[in-house]
Amino acid sequence: MSNSHLFMPSGFPRAPLQNGIGRYICQLQRVTIKFCKNNGASRGVRKFLENSLLDYAKNHPGVVVYVKPRRHRSPALSAEYLNGERQYVNCHNFTEDEVTKWMELLRTQQGGFTMRYRKTWHTDSPSIQGVWTPMTNRPPRLNVAKFPDEELSTPVNLKPTATQQIIEIYKEQQNKKEIPESEEDERLKK
Repeated sequence: MSNSHLFMPSGFPRAPLQNGIGRYICQLQRVTIKFCKNNGASRGVRKFLENSLLDYAKNHPGVVVYVKPRRHRSPALSAEYLNGERQYVNCHNFTEDEVTKWMELLRTQQGGFTMRYRKTWHTDSPSIQGVWTPMTNRPPRLNVAKFPDEELSTPVNLKPTATQQIIEIYKEQQNKKEIPESEEDERLKK
């Protein structure tokens, strides 16, 4: 087993600047596509440039795409993110679909290095009471209940349907008609 993960930077999972809580901001700032006009290893990148680059640029206007031809070099994608990090992908002998998938992966990442997580969760305002769970404020009798339980399987806040409400109104009206009216009420009516 490898211990290379011990040398990775460690931290907590988090979104940059709480990204996605209000609105999502794509973290990819610019992509540079480097390729050779003649080399066979750049065939997939050239097909991507001919067929898919304009659609990619129209669908993602916040990402700046540079195309840089260079002679006798292997094709590559170089991505720069808002946090200043850079990512480099060697595209030697990639197909057009593989280049499209890598472009999409670079666009959806937040950039930077891979991190070893210290814990699977993190909060900016820790509580001395501990972590909240769905069973935190439940009554203790649930711990010894035998399931399936009829009482516990019924919804707690089930409101009556419109049909049930109409039936109740109808029954109330029928009960009012059955109550004998007093003699005084009959005299007042005359």
